[in-house]
Amino acid sequence: MKTPAPARTCSTMLVLLALLAALQATTTQKNDIDIYSLTVDSKVSSRFAHTVVTSRVVNRANTVKEATFQVELPKKAFITNFSMIIDGVTYPGNIKEKAAAQEQYSTAVAKGRTAGLVKATGRKMEQFQVSVSLAAAAKITFELVYEELLKRQLGVYELLLKVRPQQLVMRLQMDIHIFEPQGISFLETESTFMTKQLAEALTTSQNKTKAHIQFKPSLTQQQKSPGQQDTVLDGNFIVRYDVDRALSGGSIQIENGYFVHYFAPERLPTMPKNVVFVIDKSGSMSGRKIQQTREALIKILDDLRPKDQFNLVVFSRASTQWKPSLVPASAKNVKEAKSYAASIQALGGTNINNAMMTAVELLDNSNRQELLPAGGVSLIILLTDGNPTEGETNPAKIQKNVREAIDGQYSLFCLGFGFDVSYTFLEKLALDNRGLARRIYEDSDSALQLQDFYQGVANPLLTGVNFEYLSNAVEKVTRENFPVFFKGSEMVVAGKLCDQSPDVLSAKVSGRVHKQNFIFQTESNVTEQEEGFRSPKYIFHNFMERLWAYLTIQQLLEQIVSASATERPALKNQALSLSLNYSFVTPLTSMVVTKPEGQEQSQVAEKPKEDAYSTCPRTLAPALPASIQAPHVILPLPGQSVDRLCVDIRHSQGTMNLLLDPHQGVEVTGQLEKTQFSWIEVTFRNPRVRVRVSPEHVVVTRNQRSSAYKWKETLFSVMPGLKMTMDKTGLLLLSGPDKVTIGLLSWEGSGAGLRLLLRDTDCFSSHVSGTLGQFYQDVVWKPPEVEDNKRMLSVQGNDHLATRELKLDYQERPPGAQISCWSVEL
Repeated sequence: MKTPAPARTCSTMLVLLALLAALQATTTQKNDIDIYSLTVDSKVSSRFAHTVVTSRVVNRANTVKEATFQVELPKKAFITNFSMIIDGVTYPGNIKEKAAAQEQYSTAVAKGRTAGLVKATGRKMEQFQVSVSLAAAAKITFELVYEELLKRQLGVYELLLKVRPQQLVMRLQMDIHIFEPQGISFLETESTFMTKQLAEALTTSQNKTKAHIQFKPSLTQQQKSPGQQDTVLDGNFIVRYDVDRALSGGSIQIENGYFVHYFAPERLPTMPKNVVFVIDKSGSMSGRKIQQTREALIKILDDLRPKDQFNLVVFSRASTQWKPSLVPASAKNVKEAKSYAASIQALGGTNINNAMMTAVELLDNSNRQELLPAGGVSLIILLTDGNPTEGETNPAKIQKNVREAIDGQYSLFCLGFGFDVSYTFLEKLALDNRGLARRIYEDSDSALQLQDFYQGVANPLLTGVNFEYLSNAVEKVTRENFPVFFKGSEMVVAGKLCDQSPDVLSAKVSGRVHKQNFIFQTESNVTEQEEGFRSPKYIFHNFMERLWAYLTIQQLLEQIVSASATERPALKNQALSLSLNYSFVTPLTSMVVTKPEGQEQSQVAEKPKEDAYSTCPRTLAPALPASIQAPHVILPLPGQSVDRLCVDIRHSQGTMNLLLDPHQGVEVTGQLEKTQFSWIEVTFRNPRVRVRVSPEHVVVTRNQRSSAYKWKETLFSVMPGLKMTMDKTGLLLLSGPDKVTIGLLSWEGSGAGLRLLLRDTDCFSSHVSGTLGQFYQDVVWKPPEVEDNKRMLSVQGNDHLATRELKLDYQERPPGAQISCWSVEL
């Protein structure tokens, strides 16, 4: 058997949430407004993504029609340019300070004709939209440009293009160019709409430092079915990659007089942490929220390391601490804490101030009594779904109380569950105390969101990190001090080279691991770096200066949140000046979009607030026949005269080992409750991937990062040694070179529940075992004795009665097909 190339355990990933280009006509004739060209060009140069979306449209009707241009972009991205070209005339978007933009379009607002051009559309995206009236036979070109510095989270960058043209497009093309001077170590793609035909339109080329991914489907490949005008393109296209890293953990890159310093050291021991979980159990948390919180907390407790110290504080009107002080994360303590977490019930009001004072006091007392390990990292993680209603209810006073109590000693991370909580309140609370805030969205994967957040702070590697450069070498440097570096993240510092800077730029990064001081030295030859970025044609040139401006603005916006009233105006002026100089649409600026005469003369694009949110409607699955049952598992038996076996597990309950093949590097386990599986889990050794399915969703975990997918959400993911696909029927297939193909399905027909199927079973080794694996060892069919529809099946010396019965084949498209198979009950 061939051994797949190993995947990197800790990977950098690029995430670029990009395209929803949907042009629609407000007309009954579907293609009056015809997109004849749609291109996306994304140039990622040293983590800085510059994306251009261009759409060319013609009005094929005999009358004036309205075309609407929509693009989804990441919330952290800044729009830098938009233009429309109609009959050779360009109508640009002008970026102005918000007050000036307001004045320009106030007349239109008074007439009630304008609306925001940008709105939040989900967890990570914002939607830009503009409409324009188009004369008969007229053409228009839309172009939108946006930029983003991609942030490393859990060792991952992703480039996500959301594709939804809503019609067939004569020329549709996506080009993604990635240039990483450190070197690209691996590259993989995933898609939620890819078909076998569309996969032929995807090409990838790669060398040491650059990669080019192109997606260029023909009209035929875009069609849902031959002769139809509906497009199959509707979903996500994701690119993931990793970069090589030096032992120093740092890389300094220089272009056009500016530098960026990336720092992500590896191979450092994980520091012990002292963590207090502060959990809201007020009445508004009742139902699914508290259930998912309990589920997530139990799994998070399992991930604590033996050297960690922890405690739980649950609160409503009053606060209750699980133990009098922090305790070691021993197996006994973790088991007891999980039982306590499982018993948390929601009732009462919300006293955040009291809960936070309790948490800080726990850490303070443990420190005074020297109960905490030396050199550990102390964290408080607050989860709440509402605003304070009991005790101290003034948000400003709570923020002041918490800031004074923590006094810079601990990091506070705030999680806001749902949209009844003030995110602004939590964000300031966290930023005031060396932490950050995140919203947890109410959905089926809320527990996963909580676990993923914890994974991001679970492994502190370095504290008190400080970047140092020679004073005569650099200026205008961004933030240089960071309290904690967590595994899987990345610290970024950027600045401008001085006019008389040395030929070699040197940097020293210092920090502490446990009680030991560490120093990392990095240097970079200015001339060589400048030349390396000057020659390639496939990168966006002069990007480093814009990267510096982007990073500076983002850091200034964070400082504004936690700044005092006297400090805030100066910070706002700095951020505003940079936003205008570099043409960024930020929370301080707006883009005024002009239109041809006779139409609404101006619209304004602004960054939406965090609280904006929209959801997508759920679709109901079609009804399936209930006359016959689908078995738990359909097994093909290679080399046997009977090629399929229907297996139902009736006499076992609880967790069971279904398949284990150490040579294949795969294990399948499941939990049977009553008559159906509550979950099935497939674990691969190489690449290290775990796929866990429940009747609600599919969860894929890689490098401690979990992604949830709903059944029937098309998925196409290719990584070294493994391919994952799921089509609109909801059949999830896990396959790879010389691997058994494992299929999983949430069956909605008669006997609804999770189903498992196997293909390419001749790839099993002779060491396969388990409840199902045993059928691929010594299997002997005994000749029929009296009744032709009954036979004995001998498996490893044990006899099982097999009966010829009609079953539903869940491998076929819904509603399935009736098959006659030999049925065995275990």
